[in-house]
Amino acid sequence: MKSMKATNPVKAAHEAHAVKAVSAASSPSVAFRDLAPGIIGMALVGSSVTVSHSLVDVPLFAVQAVRYAAAALLLLALARAARVPLLRPRGREWLWLAGVAATGLVLFNVAVVRGVAHAEPAVIAVAVASVPILLGLIGPFLEGRRPSRQVLLAAPVVVAGAVLVEGTGRTDAAGLAWAALALGCEAGFTLLAVPVLRRHGPWGVSVHAVWMGAVMLAGLALCFEHPAGLRELGAAQWAAAAYLAVLVTAVAFLLWYRTVAAVGSGRAGLLTGIAPLAAAGTGVLTGGGVPGPAVWLGLVVVIAGLAAGLRPARRTAAPLPRREPASP
Repeated sequence: MKSMKATNPVKAAHEAHAVKAVSAASSPSVAFRDLAPGIIGMALVGSSVTVSHSLVDVPLFAVQAVRYAAAALLLLALARAARVPLLRPRGREWLWLAGVAATGLVLFNVAVVRGVAHAEPAVIAVAVASVPILLGLIGPFLEGRRPSRQVLLAAPVVVAGAVLVEGTGRTDAAGLAWAALALGCEAGFTLLAVPVLRRHGPWGVSVHAVWMGAVMLAGLALCFEHPAGLRELGAAQWAAAAYLAVLVTAVAFLLWYRTVAAVGSGRAGLLTGIAPLAAAGTGVLTGGGVPGPAVWLGLVVVIAGLAAGLRPARRTAAPLPRREPASP
Protein backbone atom coordinates (compact mmCIF):
# COMPACT_ATOMS: atom_id res chain seq x y z
CA MET A 1 0.00 0.00 0.00
CA LYS A 2 1.45 3.37 -1.04
CA SER A 3 2.02 6.02 1.59
CA MET A 4 -0.43 8.91 1.47
CA LYS A 5 1.92 11.27 3.35
CA ALA A 6 2.10 14.66 1.62
CA THR A 7 5.47 15.88 0.43
CA ASN A 8 6.75 19.15 1.84
CA PRO A 9 7.53 21.30 -1.25
CA VAL A 10 10.17 23.38 0.57
CA LYS A 11 11.99 20.28 1.81
CA ALA A 12 11.71 18.64 -1.59
CA ALA A 13 13.19 21.69 -3.32
CA HIS A 14 16.15 21.77 -0.97
CA GLU A 15 16.74 18.03 -1.31
CA ALA A 16 16.71 18.35 -5.10
CA HIS A 17 19.19 21.23 -4.84
CA ALA A 18 21.44 19.11 -2.61
CA VAL A 19 21.45 16.16 -5.03
CA LYS A 20 22.23 18.47 -7.94
CA ALA A 21 25.05 20.17 -6.02
CA VAL A 22 26.68 16.90 -4.96
CA SER A 23 26.52 15.39 -8.43
CA ALA A 24 27.93 18.56 -10.01
CA ALA A 25 30.75 18.86 -7.48
CA SER A 26 31.88 15.29 -8.13
CA SER A 27 31.65 15.60 -11.92
CA PRO A 28 35.00 15.62 -13.78
CA SER A 29 33.83 18.41 -16.10
CA VAL A 30 32.71 21.90 -15.12
CA ALA A 31 30.28 23.99 -17.17
CA PHE A 32 31.07 27.66 -17.60
CA ARG A 33 27.56 28.56 -16.40
CA ASP A 34 28.55 27.10 -13.00
CA LEU A 35 31.82 29.06 -12.89
CA ALA A 36 30.45 32.38 -14.15
CA PRO A 37 28.78 33.38 -10.84
CA GLY A 38 32.00 32.76 -8.92
CA ILE A 39 34.04 34.68 -11.49
CA ILE A 40 31.74 37.70 -11.23
CA GLY A 41 31.65 37.43 -7.44
CA MET A 42 35.45 37.41 -7.14
CA ALA A 43 35.70 40.33 -9.57
CA LEU A 44 33.36 42.31 -7.31
CA VAL A 45 35.44 41.37 -4.26
CA GLY A 46 38.58 42.55 -6.04
CA SER A 47 36.97 45.87 -6.88
CA SER A 48 36.31 46.46 -3.18
CA VAL A 49 40.01 47.10 -2.57
CA THR A 50 39.87 50.43 -4.37
CA VAL A 51 36.47 51.36 -2.96
CA SER A 52 37.53 50.62 0.63
CA HIS A 53 40.30 53.24 0.54
CA SER A 54 37.71 55.93 1.28
CA LEU A 55 36.74 54.13 4.51
CA VAL A 56 40.19 53.99 6.11
CA ASP A 57 39.51 56.72 8.68
CA VAL A 58 35.95 55.78 9.66
CA PRO A 59 34.85 53.66 12.67
CA LEU A 60 35.63 50.16 11.37
CA PHE A 61 33.11 48.06 13.30
CA ALA A 62 30.26 50.56 13.06
CA VAL A 63 30.54 51.03 9.30
CA GLN A 64 30.86 47.29 8.68
CA ALA A 65 27.84 46.66 10.91
CA VAL A 66 25.78 49.11 8.85
CA ARG A 67 27.07 47.50 5.66
CA TYR A 68 26.08 43.98 6.65
CA ALA A 69 22.76 45.04 8.17
CA ALA A 70 21.82 46.74 4.90
CA ALA A 71 22.97 43.71 2.93
CA ALA A 72 20.89 41.39 5.13
CA LEU A 73 17.75 43.45 4.57
CA LEU A 74 18.41 43.50 0.83
CA LEU A 75 18.94 39.74 0.71
CA LEU A 76 15.72 39.14 2.63
CA ALA A 77 13.78 41.37 0.26
CA LEU A 78 15.26 39.67 -2.81
CA ALA A 79 14.58 36.21 -1.41
CA ARG A 80 10.95 37.12 -0.75
CA ALA A 81 10.58 38.62 -4.23
CA ALA A 82 12.11 35.52 -5.80
CA ARG A 83 10.03 33.25 -3.53
CA VAL A 84 13.15 31.50 -2.28
CA PRO A 85 12.45 29.55 0.94
CA LEU A 86 14.77 30.39 3.84
CA LEU A 87 15.09 27.69 6.47
CA ARG A 88 15.77 28.33 10.13
CA PRO A 89 19.13 26.90 11.27
CA ARG A 90 18.97 23.95 13.63
CA GLY A 91 21.45 22.21 15.92
CA ARG A 92 25.05 22.51 14.84
CA GLU A 93 24.09 24.60 11.83
CA TRP A 94 24.05 27.61 14.14
CA LEU A 95 27.72 26.99 14.91
CA TRP A 96 28.73 26.55 11.26
CA LEU A 97 26.94 29.72 10.17
CA ALA A 98 28.24 31.68 13.15
CA GLY A 99 31.72 30.47 12.19
CA VAL A 100 31.26 31.79 8.66
CA ALA A 101 30.20 35.18 10.05
CA ALA A 102 32.93 35.33 12.70
CA THR A 103 35.78 34.38 10.36
CA GLY A 104 34.83 35.72 6.96
CA LEU A 105 33.01 38.88 8.05
CA VAL A 106 34.40 39.94 11.45
CA LEU A 107 37.89 38.57 12.11
CA PHE A 108 38.94 38.96 8.49
CA ASN A 109 38.29 42.70 8.58
CA VAL A 110 40.11 43.01 11.90
CA ALA A 111 43.10 41.04 10.59
CA VAL A 112 43.39 43.21 7.49
CA VAL A 113 43.12 46.51 9.36
CA ARG A 114 45.49 45.50 12.15
CA GLY A 115 47.81 43.72 9.74
CA VAL A 116 48.52 46.74 7.56
CA ALA A 117 49.79 48.52 10.70
CA HIS A 118 52.66 46.01 10.84
CA ALA A 119 53.04 44.99 7.19
CA GLU A 120 52.68 46.49 3.76
CA PRO A 121 49.28 45.76 2.16
CA ALA A 122 50.92 43.45 -0.39
CA VAL A 123 51.90 41.04 2.40
CA ILE A 124 48.28 40.65 3.51
CA ALA A 125 47.12 40.36 -0.10
CA VAL A 126 49.64 37.62 -0.86
CA ALA A 127 48.56 35.68 2.23
CA VAL A 128 44.91 35.88 1.20
CA ALA A 129 45.83 34.90 -2.36
CA SER A 130 47.12 31.57 -1.01
CA VAL A 131 43.58 30.43 -0.14
CA PRO A 132 43.18 28.15 -3.22
CA ILE A 133 45.70 25.73 -1.71
CA LEU A 134 43.77 25.45 1.57
CA LEU A 135 40.43 25.09 -0.21
CA GLY A 136 41.85 22.48 -2.56
CA LEU A 137 43.23 20.42 0.34
CA ILE A 138 40.52 20.71 3.00
CA GLY A 139 37.34 21.45 1.05
CA PRO A 140 36.93 18.05 -0.64
CA PHE A 141 37.20 16.23 2.71
CA LEU A 142 34.29 18.30 4.08
CA GLU A 143 32.34 17.36 0.96
CA GLY A 144 33.09 13.66 1.42
CA ARG A 145 35.47 13.42 -1.53
CA ARG A 146 39.19 13.08 -2.13
CA PRO A 147 41.15 16.19 -3.18
CA SER A 148 41.52 16.54 -6.92
CA ARG A 149 45.09 16.08 -8.11
CA GLN A 150 44.34 18.41 -10.99
CA VAL A 151 43.19 21.18 -8.64
CA LEU A 152 46.10 20.67 -6.23
CA LEU A 153 48.59 21.07 -9.08
CA ALA A 154 46.84 24.15 -10.46
CA ALA A 155 46.39 25.93 -7.11
CA PRO A 156 50.08 26.88 -6.63
CA VAL A 157 50.13 28.24 -10.18
CA VAL A 158 47.17 30.49 -9.45
CA VAL A 159 48.79 31.60 -6.19
CA ALA A 160 52.07 32.37 -7.96
CA GLY A 161 50.23 34.51 -10.49
CA ALA A 162 48.41 36.38 -7.71
CA VAL A 163 51.74 37.03 -5.97
CA LEU A 164 53.15 38.51 -9.16
CA VAL A 165 50.13 40.81 -9.41
CA GLU A 166 50.21 41.89 -5.76
CA GLY A 167 53.98 42.06 -5.35
CA THR A 168 55.74 41.63 -2.02
CA GLY A 169 56.41 43.93 0.88
CA ARG A 170 58.08 44.42 4.25
CA THR A 171 56.64 43.05 7.47
CA ASP A 172 57.48 42.04 11.03
CA ALA A 173 56.47 39.03 13.15
CA ALA A 174 53.15 40.61 14.12
CA GLY A 175 52.43 41.38 10.48
CA LEU A 176 53.02 37.75 9.54
CA ALA A 177 50.68 36.62 12.31
CA TRP A 178 47.90 38.95 11.12
CA ALA A 179 48.50 37.80 7.53
CA ALA A 180 48.16 34.16 8.61
CA LEU A 181 44.92 34.99 10.43
CA ALA A 182 43.57 36.75 7.33
CA LEU A 183 44.38 33.66 5.26
CA GLY A 184 42.62 31.36 7.74
CA CYS A 185 39.57 33.61 7.89
CA GLU A 186 39.32 33.84 4.11
CA ALA A 187 39.42 30.05 3.88
CA GLY A 188 36.94 29.71 6.73
CA PHE A 189 34.44 31.85 4.86
CA THR A 190 34.12 29.03 2.31
CA LEU A 191 35.03 25.89 4.26
CA LEU A 192 32.69 26.50 7.19
CA ALA A 193 29.81 26.98 4.75
CA VAL A 194 30.26 23.58 3.09
CA PRO A 195 28.38 21.53 5.75
CA VAL A 196 25.31 23.81 5.59
CA LEU A 197 25.17 24.52 1.86
CA ARG A 198 23.29 21.28 1.20
CA ARG A 199 20.30 22.22 3.33
CA HIS A 200 20.31 26.01 3.15
CA GLY A 201 21.69 26.66 -0.33
CA PRO A 202 23.47 29.89 -1.37
CA TRP A 203 20.53 32.07 -0.30
CA GLY A 204 20.21 30.65 3.18
CA VAL A 205 23.94 30.67 3.93
CA SER A 206 24.30 34.25 2.68
CA VAL A 207 21.31 35.59 4.63
CA HIS A 208 22.18 33.91 7.93
CA ALA A 209 25.91 34.65 7.77
CA VAL A 210 25.32 38.31 6.92
CA TRP A 211 22.79 39.06 9.68
CA MET A 212 24.93 37.22 12.22
CA GLY A 213 27.96 39.22 11.12
CA ALA A 214 26.00 42.46 11.46
CA VAL A 215 25.02 41.57 15.04
CA MET A 216 28.61 40.67 15.97
CA LEU A 217 30.03 43.86 14.47
CA ALA A 218 27.36 46.00 16.12
CA GLY A 219 28.35 44.53 19.48
CA LEU A 220 32.02 45.28 18.83
CA ALA A 221 31.15 48.83 17.77
CA LEU A 222 29.27 49.45 21.01
CA CYS A 223 32.16 48.07 23.08
CA PHE A 224 35.18 49.61 21.34
CA GLU A 225 33.99 52.54 19.22
CA HIS A 226 31.79 55.59 19.25
CA PRO A 227 29.00 54.84 16.73
CA ALA A 228 28.11 58.53 16.81
CA GLY A 229 31.08 58.99 14.49
CA LEU A 230 28.90 57.67 11.68
CA ARG A 231 27.28 61.11 11.50
CA GLU A 232 30.59 62.54 10.29
CA LEU A 233 30.72 60.36 7.17
CA GLY A 234 30.55 62.22 3.88
CA ALA A 235 28.57 61.40 0.76
CA ALA A 236 31.51 59.60 -0.88
CA GLN A 237 32.02 57.39 2.18
CA TRP A 238 28.34 56.46 2.36
CA ALA A 239 28.43 55.68 -1.35
CA ALA A 240 31.41 53.38 -0.77
CA ALA A 241 29.58 51.65 2.09
CA ALA A 242 26.51 51.20 -0.12
CA TYR A 243 28.63 49.69 -2.89
CA LEU A 244 30.15 47.24 -0.42
CA ALA A 245 26.72 46.34 0.99
CA VAL A 246 24.93 45.77 -2.32
CA LEU A 247 27.53 44.43 -4.74
CA VAL A 248 30.42 43.13 -2.64
CA THR A 249 28.19 41.55 0.03
CA ALA A 250 24.65 40.76 -1.11
CA VAL A 251 25.40 40.03 -4.76
CA ALA A 252 28.93 38.62 -4.44
CA PHE A 253 28.04 36.29 -1.56
CA LEU A 254 25.13 34.76 -3.47
CA LEU A 255 27.22 34.30 -6.61
CA TRP A 256 30.15 32.82 -4.72
CA TYR A 257 28.17 30.27 -2.72
CA ARG A 258 26.26 29.29 -5.85
CA THR A 259 29.52 28.31 -7.53
CA VAL A 260 30.81 26.53 -4.41
CA ALA A 261 27.60 24.48 -4.28
CA ALA A 262 27.79 23.70 -8.00
CA VAL A 263 31.45 22.77 -8.51
CA GLY A 264 32.83 22.14 -5.01
CA SER A 265 35.03 24.28 -2.79
CA GLY A 266 38.30 22.99 -4.28
CA ARG A 267 37.57 24.06 -7.83
CA ALA A 268 35.81 27.22 -6.74
CA GLY A 269 38.87 28.13 -4.70
CA LEU A 270 40.90 28.57 -7.87
CA LEU A 271 38.64 31.47 -8.83
CA THR A 272 39.91 33.52 -5.89
CA GLY A 273 42.91 34.26 -8.08
CA ILE A 274 40.62 36.56 -10.06
CA ALA A 275 40.24 38.99 -7.13
CA PRO A 276 43.76 40.50 -7.34
CA LEU A 277 43.40 40.80 -11.10
CA ALA A 278 40.13 42.68 -10.65
CA ALA A 279 41.77 44.89 -8.01
CA ALA A 280 44.55 45.80 -10.45
CA GLY A 281 42.05 46.46 -13.23
CA THR A 282 39.91 48.65 -10.99
CA GLY A 283 43.01 50.61 -10.05
CA VAL A 284 43.68 51.33 -13.71
CA LEU A 285 40.09 52.47 -14.33
CA THR A 286 40.24 54.83 -11.34
CA GLY A 287 43.45 56.50 -12.48
CA GLY A 288 46.02 54.29 -10.81
CA GLY A 289 48.21 54.02 -13.88
CA VAL A 290 49.08 51.19 -16.24
CA PRO A 291 50.38 48.05 -14.44
CA GLY A 292 53.99 47.01 -14.82
CA PRO A 293 55.34 43.89 -16.55
CA ALA A 294 55.07 41.76 -13.39
CA VAL A 295 51.31 42.37 -13.20
CA TRP A 296 50.81 41.38 -16.82
CA LEU A 297 52.92 38.27 -16.28
CA GLY A 298 50.83 37.46 -13.21
CA LEU A 299 47.68 37.79 -15.28
CA VAL A 300 48.98 35.20 -17.75
CA VAL A 301 50.04 32.85 -14.95
CA VAL A 302 46.65 33.06 -13.21
CA ILE A 303 44.82 32.34 -16.46
CA ALA A 304 47.13 29.38 -17.12
CA GLY A 305 46.45 28.01 -13.64
CA LEU A 306 42.70 28.38 -14.05
CA ALA A 307 42.80 26.69 -17.45
CA ALA A 308 44.80 23.78 -16.01
CA GLY A 309 42.66 23.34 -12.92
CA LEU A 310 39.24 23.72 -14.51
CA ARG A 311 39.69 21.87 -17.77
CA PRO A 312 37.66 18.67 -18.16
CA ALA A 313 39.47 15.64 -16.77
CA ARG A 314 40.45 13.01 -19.25
CA ARG A 315 38.36 9.90 -19.09
CA THR A 316 40.10 6.57 -19.41
CA ALA A 317 38.56 4.46 -22.15
CA ALA A 318 36.85 1.39 -20.80
CA PRO A 319 38.46 -1.87 -21.98
CA LEU A 320 36.55 -3.79 -24.61
CA PRO A 321 34.80 -6.93 -23.34
CA ARG A 322 36.87 -10.03 -23.80
CA ARG A 323 35.35 -12.44 -26.31
CA GLU A 324 35.30 -16.07 -25.40
CA PRO A 325 36.47 -18.49 -28.08
CA ALA A 326 33.65 -20.23 -29.88
CA SER A 327 32.98 -23.74 -28.65
CA PRO A 328 33.75 -26.46 -31.16
